[in-house]
Amino acid sequence: MDIELNLTTETVDHASPAPPVCVSGDISLSEAFRQMRDRNSGSLLVCREGVMVGIFTERDALRVMARGGNLDVPLESVMIRTPATVGARTTIAAAILKMSSGGFRRLPIIDGQGRPVGVVQVSGIVHYLVQHFPKTIYNQPPVAYPATQHREGS
Repeated sequence: MDIELNLTTETVDHASPAPPVCVSGDISLSEAFRQMRDRNSGSLLVCREGVMVGIFTERDALRVMARGGNLDVPLESVMIRTPATVGARTTIAAAILKMSSGGFRRLPIIDGQGRPVGVVQVSGIVHYLVQHFPKTIYNQPPVAYPATQHREGS
């Protein structure tokens, strides 16, 4: 039961959080795309005076592009306002639950004043699990439940 104990006591800072990539909301959408590419980031945290006011993710970028979006509009016109976040003391278990129930692949980690300090990502949580349980992870069969080709008993 080590997994339960660790997930419910260790905080998100143990799940290899990415550094926050903060930008101003008045940059253009095309500049936001450039920043995401150049910084190899799947999200931008939109900050005003150091406080996070929104998020823009690669999913949002796809939605904008699918609608034939104008790349000259300011980022704040297409960002997600008041995104789901976690605090630095949030447990890994709570972060997983929030990500799972909300369908999020990343959650900004904010301090008590709303300033971003990191971003917990699914990949960081998977990395955490692999580090703590390598035998269990690496010894999984290639296909957990192979589909049978024929009905049994025929």
